[in-house]
Amino acid sequence: MSQRDRKAKIHDLDVTVWVGKSGLDPVTDELSDQLMGADLVKVKFLRAARGGTTTDSLAEELAERTSAELVQTRGHTAVYSR
Repeated sequence: MSQRDRKAKIHDLDVTVWVGKSGLDPVTDELSDQLMGADLVKVKFLRAARGGTTTDSLAEELAERTSAELVQTRGHTAVYSR
């Protein structure tokens, strides 16, 4: 898949995982499960989840917890792949 095709696919992808005030623990298994059935998964980090940290640091931590590749972060959204 070319970089251009991948960007288009990411753009058209819907958010399917939301990280809220409960943090990363409740969504770790969900993201892992979704990555088994999809090439890319888009995750939204809500304001309540960010607290005193950044979206980038939360996105990196979630990638480590799920052994996923962090493809991109933009705003408060991250995209992951296996």
